[in-house]
Amino acid sequence: MSRANDVAQRIDLSACDREPIHIVGSVQPHGFLLALDARSLIVVQASANAPAAASVGTALENAYPDLAALASRYRDAGDQEDGAAYLRTVTLGSGSTRQAYEVAAHRVDDLLVLELEETDDASGDAGLDALTARLRAFVQRLHTARSVEDLCGLLARDVRHVTGFDRALVYRFDRDWHGTVVAEDGNGVLPSYLDLRFPASDIPAQARELYRRNRLRIIPDAGYAPVPIRPGTTPAGRPLDLSQSVLRSVSPVHVAYMRNMGTMASMSVSILVDGALWGLVSCHNEGPKRVPLQARNACDFLTQIFALQLSAKVRGEQAEQRLALGAIQARLLSFMAEEDSFVDGLLNHPDDVLALVNASGAAVVTADRCRLLGTTPPERAVRALYDWLSARGEAEDVFVTEALAEAFPRAEGFADLASGLLAISVSKRYASYILWFRPEVVRTVKWGGNPVKAASPDPEGGPDRLHPRQSFEIWKETLKGRSLPWSLPEIEAAKDLRASVLGIVLRRAEELAAMSEELQRSNKELEAFSYSVSHDLRAPFRHIVGYANLLRNREGPSLSDKGRHYVETIIEAAFSAGTLVDNLLSFSQMGRHALNKVPGDMGALVEEVRRKVLRDVDPGRAVRWEIGPLGRAYADPAMLRLVVENLLSNAVKYTRDRPEAVIELGRLPPRDGESVFYVRDNGVGFDMAYVDKLFGVFQRLHRVEEFEGTGIGLANVRRIVERHGGRTWAESTLGAGATFYFTLPVREEAH
Repeated sequence: MSRANDVAQRIDLSACDREPIHIVGSVQPHGFLLALDARSLIVVQASANAPAAASVGTALENAYPDLAALASRYRDAGDQEDGAAYLRTVTLGSGSTRQAYEVAAHRVDDLLVLELEETDDASGDAGLDALTARLRAFVQRLHTARSVEDLCGLLARDVRHVTGFDRALVYRFDRDWHGTVVAEDGNGVLPSYLDLRFPASDIPAQARELYRRNRLRIIPDAGYAPVPIRPGTTPAGRPLDLSQSVLRSVSPVHVAYMRNMGTMASMSVSILVDGALWGLVSCHNEGPKRVPLQARNACDFLTQIFALQLSAKVRGEQAEQRLALGAIQARLLSFMAEEDSFVDGLLNHPDDVLALVNASGAAVVTADRCRLLGTTPPERAVRALYDWLSARGEAEDVFVTEALAEAFPRAEGFADLASGLLAISVSKRYASYILWFRPEVVRTVKWGGNPVKAASPDPEGGPDRLHPRQSFEIWKETLKGRSLPWSLPEIEAAKDLRASVLGIVLRRAEELAAMSEELQRSNKELEAFSYSVSHDLRAPFRHIVGYANLLRNREGPSLSDKGRHYVETIIEAAFSAGTLVDNLLSFSQMGRHALNKVPGDMGALVEEVRRKVLRDVDPGRAVRWEIGPLGRAYADPAMLRLVVENLLSNAVKYTRDRPEAVIELGRLPPRDGESVFYVRDNGVGFDMAYVDKLFGVFQRLHRVEEFEGTGIGLANVRRIVERHGGRTWAESTLGAGATFYFTLPVREEAH
């Protein structure tokens, strides 16, 4: 419906909800009401048509001893059911004033309310016993009904037979409280309303709550004059609550509604399923019509039996659907458990993913990936929907709608593909969703009158009184932007899948945590071993170099050329081994050294390192430095100096065969909470096929004869950066230079 229609209906509902229909202060004239003090049974309120003998202040025992005894037994029973209870039929008065009444009673706080309804049957024989055969046949037919529609048809037919009304309807509410006539039985006097839809404003929220609390209501004559209850308040100073009353006067709006409908008598019986209002049995008669209380109770009994059978049938259908969907879910669980990632288990079996909730399309969406299955909106639209769901904050774990555009207006652009959405969140921390889509199902709805003109202000009733709509001519509307609704078993299947995914993820996380713990232990042992070995090897290598130098200096003249070559080789090899041990010791200490992060000027640190590196550069080399603005960084200065020194030393080393070495340092704009720094050179570069080895310990991509080194420098770079919470990577073209990147987390203190 249009937005204007929605606004109009909200106004109507708001106005109707303000009407105090449960404390109207009056009853219908086909009986009278007595409100008694529950302990003394003294009359404290009475309708104006009550016999004078039962006036306010009178003890009921003095006026009508038999009626007082009946009320006393009801009061002392202690197990009163919710709502009015039929006690029995009594006769009051004598001679020409003799009148039979059906007596009903209910409790309101400290009051006992008796309602005496006029009847032509003084014996009370027209009770349930007279309807036993009918009830038995009704129950048998209920068991053979194949569908909910068949059940509703049986109920409409039997209720009309018991009451004799011209028309009986079974009226079902939808999720928006619009009602649809799903079954009808009539004698042709009144027009058929079968399959017609009536707007929620016809039965506003307050009226629906009364229907839930009081299952039976009858209006024998829409032309009645209300009979006031006197005094207007209870001894507690409040209007008498007539929610459970069988004689309660109804809203003038409803009486006018009946007249506009062409009916002068009506009766309704509420259909409650699991305590919730499912619908109504609504009966109408062209002229005034009285239905005995016992017959009405029989209809209530029929309706309760119907509700039980309806609940059983719905649950049975849902159980069958749950079994079918459970088999699909079991397969998906097996598929997910077999894969390294649960996502692969879903993507590799799209048919089961869609069949799990009977969807036409699905999507698995994370912050960086969007995988589509079946018939779905374009990826861009799915991504926008993902952003909307993620922005809902503490939203529910499962989001369900059959009219997506009502909640997400941009969905109008792809309503033909996704008017229905069922979404489950599989990670709130990383905003990951599994989405299922259903296409639009365009259908025509027949309304019982134009729902836009459901009511209007009643000039005779004041600003809060509404005059109901006067036309019940069929008004057709084409509903768009809606899919078939998601059933409860389908929603539950999605929830169960979410639980399965979370279970798999949690189990994998526990496995990874155990592996990480073991890896940390192994790394600590390796660090200790490396530290011990490298520390113990430093002295022997220094001794080798020292004694070899002594041998060369003291005994050199007496050595042959070959002997001197051997000594030089020993010195060079021992010196290289000593350097390697020193680097290895530095690497092992890197994980043991506590970080002391402080904000600092990155440009000043780079300039200091650049001057140090240039000390070992041949003065004849041409080196051009291009250093951009580097800003500030939040890091351990000593460790960050090692990172820059290693990268600059490598850049100088691998550009030494160039006529002019060009070394560039810069900083990229922050992204994802990281500051990105880079060192670029025009040196020999490397083959990207081996980039994964670049930052490993003892990994070299060039021969030691070409470029000296131990293969530990870049491993140190990676280890230092990762300890700061950053990342490292490199890009290169063989023979055309290389670029090394490292990141540091952005911190406010660094700016």
